[in-house]
Amino acid sequence: MARKNIFRLPLWGKVTTWCQTAGEAAYLFWETLKYGFRKPYEFRSLLAQMDELGVRSLPIVLVFSFFVGMVLAIQVAYSEANFAGRVMVGIGVGVAMTREFGPLLTALLVGGRVVSGITSVLGSMSVTEQVDAIRLLGASPAKKLVFPRIWATVLTMPFLTVIADFVGILGGLVVSVMDIHMSVTTYMSQVERSVSIGDLVEGMFKSMWFGFFISLIGCYLGIRVTGGAEGVGRATTKAVVWSSISVVVIDFVLTKLLVIL
Repeated sequence: MARKNIFRLPLWGKVTTWCQTAGEAAYLFWETLKYGFRKPYEFRSLLAQMDELGVRSLPIVLVFSFFVGMVLAIQVAYSEANFAGRVMVGIGVGVAMTREFGPLLTALLVGGRVVSGITSVLGSMSVTEQVDAIRLLGASPAKKLVFPRIWATVLTMPFLTVIADFVGILGGLVVSVMDIHMSVTTYMSQVERSVSIGDLVEGMFKSMWFGFFISLIGCYLGIRVTGGAEGVGRATTKAVVWSSISVVVIDFVLTKLLVIL
């Protein structure tokens, strides 16, 4: 039986495609670092993207994290048949929100909005040859288009995560007072004993990496769009899927590293 050439196997082709994609995305980020910090600086574009990608995502974060905190409080309170579950509500909600649910769910929720917006805008510019026009004018698309979006996401995600943490804890407080009849002082004292500044910093650190990969994926797929409006739609869908997967994988890696360290 003739031996199969490993380089012709479908799996090998997929691996090489993934490696090529990762290399191209890394090169795009290198161009962002290379040209982004050169004069003239893109301060106005950066502030505009921080408003678009960060500030306008705040209502979604507030509503989502508030109800997540309420759900966590109910789950902790009624997960035990005895009284132990109800007296641990503040600890459970505080630890869960700051260490995991705050940064992860914020990244998944805001990331879906951010990456779809970035990919659709840059994709539309690519298919209408606006990106090529920037190159013809002697400017760098990485500086004009990618740099403001990546750094705006990286800078705003930690603040959105902290807000999600506090609002989620507030949601747990509402359930604790109205449903479990726990006093505000008792709940807040539990949160204060269980949550440290290190937990908040850890969540902010994670969210920075989430924001980086989310925005880089959106920019990379948006700039490389081909095929007109259908190509923009396919790239946007792919960006949302890839960003969600990357967030979960990076969350596992960072959590493991932080536990070891």
